[in-house]
Amino acid sequence: MFTINPFAELSASIPPNIMQWYLILMVLLVAGGTILDMMHKKSAKYFFENAKKAQKSAKRSVGAGEKVGIAISTVASEVLTSSEFCNTRRRLSHLLTMYGFIIFVVTTAIMIFGYSTPGTPVPAILPQLWHTGALMLAIGGYWFWFFIRVDVSAEGLSPFRLERGDLFILSLLATSTFALIWSFTQSKGASSSTIFFALFILSSTVLFGGVYWSKFAHMFFKPAAAFQKKVTRADGSRENLPIEYDLSDPEVQKRFPDIPEYMGKNPVYMGKGIRREKASHY
Repeated sequence: MFTINPFAELSASIPPNIMQWYLILMVLLVAGGTILDMMHKKSAKYFFENAKKAQKSAKRSVGAGEKVGIAISTVASEVLTSSEFCNTRRRLSHLLTMYGFIIFVVTTAIMIFGYSTPGTPVPAILPQLWHTGALMLAIGGYWFWFFIRVDVSAEGLSPFRLERGDLFILSLLATSTFALIWSFTQSKGASSSTIFFALFILSSTVLFGGVYWSKFAHMFFKPAAAFQKKVTRADGSRENLPIEYDLSDPEVQKRFPDIPEYMGKNPVYMGKGIRREKASHY
């Protein structure tokens, strides 16, 4: 199973050019859905207006070299390692899902466009990566769905409670699950492989065609927002948010005399606040 290219076997019933055009259609659906989502939510307009507003409040100019450094830091931190997640389980689940999805999609495209017939031998690593990516995607997704998402882990709601907002994660899970089952049944020569292939295509079409109603477009906007946030911290505008002061600093106490008056010259540490314990509001 892990060494078989399922798309090469599929070419006996579906011509490779049909598979290729299907992938192109999915790319167009993602692009169109992302653009429509940005137009509907006006996220791009908000992003650029917020950037202009921050420039007016900037206390220093951030040069091109510094912006390049910030961009590299954003890619290495927020994008590649998802450092914005404080919860270790949530971060691991996200990384499994993200890298599994990337590996799964990229190897799918390579095998369909380059090795879609039995007459074109596929490098052994590609089917292995395809199945590994699907497994990573399924593990990360099911871990999140049943144990990590907030309405289950913190609010005590049933993991089987469905809403329209669950379209993205459910279609993502269905795509990886049916892909693996289809590959397994195909490798065994089972007639049911046709059914699971149809379910695989249906779920992937819902996944990519439903971008407008899902969080898929969020993946493209999030890195830009993280970059802009770091720029505002570097130029001092801080998105017009107050500075995080050290309350024991004499200069801060001089500026805000009510601090030593009510809290003393060495204010006590107030603790972690809402982070002092795991959320559990059953």
